[in-house]
Amino acid sequence: MRNSKKKILRVSKKRSPEIKKNDENTSDEDIIANLKIDMLSEDENISDLESQSIKSIDKEESDSIEQHSENEKFVLDDTTDNEEENEKFNKETSEMSESDEYIAGDSLDENDLEPDEDNKTLSESEETKTHYVVGVNGKPRKILPEIDPVYDSDSSTENPINSVGNIPMEWYDDYPHIGYDIDGKKIMKPAKGDELDKFLENMEDPDSWMSAKDNLLQQNVKLTDEELEIIRRIQMGSFPEKDFDPYEPTIEWFTGKPEVMPLNATPEPKRRFIPSKWEAKRIMKIVRAIRQGRIVLGKSQVQKPRFYNLWSEDDKSREEHPMHIPAPKMKLPDHDESYNPPAEYLLTDKEKEEWEEMDPDDREKNYIPQKYSCLRNVPAYNRFIQERFNRCLDLYLAPRIRKNKLNIDPESLIPKLPNPKDLQPFPTSLTLSYDGHTDRVRCISIDPTGLWLISGSDDKTIRLWEIITGRCVKTWEIEDIVYSVAWCPIREVCAFIFSCSNKVGVILPTDICDDEVALSTSQYVTNGFNSKRNDEKVKLVEWMKPSDEQNKNGILLFIQHTHDKTIKQVTWHRKGDYFSSIAPDAGNQGILIHQLTKHQTQQPFRKTRGIIQCVRFHPIKPLFFVATQRYVRVYNLMKQELTKTLQPGVKWISSLDVHPMGDNVIVGSYDKKLCWFDLDLSQRPYRTLYYHSKAIRNVVYHKRLPLFASCSDDGSIQIFHGMVYNDLLQNPLIVPVKILKAGHQIVDSLGVLNCEFHPIQPWIISSGADHTIKLWT
Repeated sequence: MRNSKKKILRVSKKRSPEIKKNDENTSDEDIIANLKIDMLSEDENISDLESQSIKSIDKEESDSIEQHSENEKFVLDDTTDNEEENEKFNKETSEMSESDEYIAGDSLDENDLEPDEDNKTLSESEETKTHYVVGVNGKPRKILPEIDPVYDSDSSTENPINSVGNIPMEWYDDYPHIGYDIDGKKIMKPAKGDELDKFLENMEDPDSWMSAKDNLLQQNVKLTDEELEIIRRIQMGSFPEKDFDPYEPTIEWFTGKPEVMPLNATPEPKRRFIPSKWEAKRIMKIVRAIRQGRIVLGKSQVQKPRFYNLWSEDDKSREEHPMHIPAPKMKLPDHDESYNPPAEYLLTDKEKEEWEEMDPDDREKNYIPQKYSCLRNVPAYNRFIQERFNRCLDLYLAPRIRKNKLNIDPESLIPKLPNPKDLQPFPTSLTLSYDGHTDRVRCISIDPTGLWLISGSDDKTIRLWEIITGRCVKTWEIEDIVYSVAWCPIREVCAFIFSCSNKVGVILPTDICDDEVALSTSQYVTNGFNSKRNDEKVKLVEWMKPSDEQNKNGILLFIQHTHDKTIKQVTWHRKGDYFSSIAPDAGNQGILIHQLTKHQTQQPFRKTRGIIQCVRFHPIKPLFFVATQRYVRVYNLMKQELTKTLQPGVKWISSLDVHPMGDNVIVGSYDKKLCWFDLDLSQRPYRTLYYHSKAIRNVVYHKRLPLFASCSDDGSIQIFHGMVYNDLLQNPLIVPVKILKAGHQIVDSLGVLNCEFHPIQPWIISSGADHTIKLWT
């Protein structure tokens, strides 16, 4: 056991009255001479120390009161004088260092000042190595030795520590240094060699595989055995720390037991101890009512029912059903429904015009935000009765059922479709543009050979184009807007029909056929003038010969309808002898079927059901498809009866097409839906596709390949792969494969008006409101 005796070093500053009287002339040596150092051990009485300190303090206070006008000043005139004084001071204090001990509370460690027998080998010069200097405030200040970090190895061999922190080292790319050490000195970048130097270093250094690059110092650092062991354990999939126990018992840092003492000891606010005057007023009001007899204490109040039953005398409320679901609450009003909304919610004049032109079903909100100066100027809401009525209909007609949620993976519900690359060929890019029309191009048609294209436009012209080159071969000027064109489906007849106003014309393009085909086509079309016609009770049309000038231009005949309504569509039968014309506004005469060889016309329906939108002939069977605004009816022309009614569930049908095999039908609508019907399956759609953002203008099948397409006012064409199998037990495969955009521009909210597939190649030709025709291959 080491017998050490702790001592307390007390340094007190006693100043003689002579020095206090003349502080300006007092030197530092006199001040230091007045420093009194006493040695006290723990065995001595502390009270003596306290009494002496109190006496010294009282004496100093009395002296300071007498000399309160004089201020202590220690002015250091010159640096050399201070150094001499410091040396004298250190010399004097070193003589007393043997008896000096440590004061409790000093910055040095108390354990360092305890003398041990083992540490007595230190020389006396090291024990008394304590220096003092005079500070700026005139008081002595002890100079402490520098702190030695006591590294395990020599500090000269270690790399400086870069103290820049976790920052991107790219910031120092333009500087010769890479950071700063702990003393604030710059750490210069190490020399960098080329790849050959790196290779040689790796070959010469056998421990290169154990080194890693230090981004802070920009050099390779050899990993220690402990770090290599951590890397090996991470590679093996175990914990980095060797002594880590993953199954150690949990330590409950937080307990669920309520604490007895509160965590917050804030005193209660004063307002909680002051009685409320409002409560006093309410209590006095109740007291007055009791005194006046308006409130009788102890009397049971009979609660009246909220609602009374009009149909029975039993007014008991019926208990709610266990599966009862309350009606959903109405949506809270937004900022734009305020009578004084902010300026950013108000619509501009252009936005108001667009809102008024939109269909009411397409509007996001059924009102226009308006601003009023005060609530008194707000008029009555004009849609109040209608909205209340719709709300009542929703509550009365819409059933609410509580359904149990099924635990099903959503990805399992998505059908696994093949890759579109495996379903090629299909059109993918824009190849050619046919420019020449000066107004929107409403209709196009391709001849059976796939070499020629005809187009009808609002500029009252029909143009004949060569598909491969894009050359306009011939132009016919018509009296009115051309709404529909259709090429004869048989190759032996080189002719096409068109519709404008209430006329249907037949044109022979002599520029693309030889004389024999032109002669046979002319005889095929005009032989009906020589045949005997049955006298019709009601004359529907008149078959007219064209003028000589029109005949030279290739027009063979006109079919003048007795009604004055516009004919919107003409379509051929597969045999090329019959074709149908549609006038939606003509009533019972809206659908007429014409026989070209005999020049006969018949009215298949005495009365039409709804507004006729489009018609199609079945490619194989004697069936006739009639699409009205909401339904598609299938008629048998041989039996003259209704076979089936298709219910697509759309608001307004726009187009219709039949699959070449005849078992499937696609229907497009103005409310952005495309419906695929399987005639052998159901009257409801097999698939309903939502891919367009605006109205669909036309849908069409490819005659040979398993493709179908739809064009819309959003300026895009959707290409689908539609495979129909011969096996009746296998459903059709429908896969969207391509979206053709950036071809047509939207003009007056109209995009692509018509599209048609090439009869042989996987090409599609489209016409739009931007006066152009595009070829996609």
